[in-house]
Amino acid sequence: MKEKRLAGAALYHIIIFAIGIIMVYPLIWMVMSSFKETNTIFTTASSLIPEHFVTDNYANGWKGFAKISFSTFFKNSIFISVIATIGTIASSAVVAYGFARFKFRGKGILFSAMLLSMMLPAQVLMIPQYLWYQKLGWVGTYLPLIVPYFFATQGFFVYMISNFIGGIPKELDEAAKIDGCSYWGIFVNIMLPLIKPALVTSCIFSFIWRWDDFLSPLLYVSKSSKYPVSLALKLFCDPGSTSDYGAMFAMATLSVLPAIMIFLFFQKYLVEGIASTGIKG
Repeated sequence: MKEKRLAGAALYHIIIFAIGIIMVYPLIWMVMSSFKETNTIFTTASSLIPEHFVTDNYANGWKGFAKISFSTFFKNSIFISVIATIGTIASSAVVAYGFARFKFRGKGILFSAMLLSMMLPAQVLMIPQYLWYQKLGWVGTYLPLIVPYFFATQGFFVYMISNFIGGIPKELDEAAKIDGCSYWGIFVNIMLPLIKPALVTSCIFSFIWRWDDFLSPLLYVSKSSKYPVSLALKLFCDPGSTSDYGAMFAMATLSVLPAIMIFLFFQKYLVEGIASTGIKG
């Protein structure tokens, strides 16, 4: 019986390892291709390890385009991602606190509408949002990429934080009220420290989603100097002339580093936040 368990466990780990290799292989191939010469990337696509390691792709990619360094695109992405994440977390935490702790008329309808908004494809709202932002004069700026997130438009984070707050005993709120603490004081002094894992988890997801967003900048950002990294990478591919795939893979490799570093540094809070909010993968 023990041997069967060991055999089953070994088979399980082998299968998981094989699936993991299949999932990670495209990323590894991209990283290794960034060290190949551009004219040999696709001719040696079946070979993972480069015959000659070159670093010119990183230097050429970092130079950017039209006297615009690729560092500019990184700064743009960091600005958009950080500000939008701050707005998302701040607004989602306040709304989640309201749903979790207050009783008001229409609460069930509003909560259901929020859940339905999570199931609505973003493409459905694309044209109405574009027309709205165009009338406001926001097209060509970062405002459509930042301002909406200050109004708790990401229902996923509201739902996750609300579940986390629901697991906190209400006796803490009642004790604070007896001591004369206001609702805002309870939220700032009691709730925020306790929901730290959920907030960090939301920050990680929000930052990565904003960092990887391609479609929204494509719609609303027109000047190349304002491009984020996700949009700037396509500039390496020019159908009308030669494409520098080596530089593109090099900059793509650098672009995934922030997400990987954030995940590694905050993995503890990520696991704790997901486990405590009842979100299942």
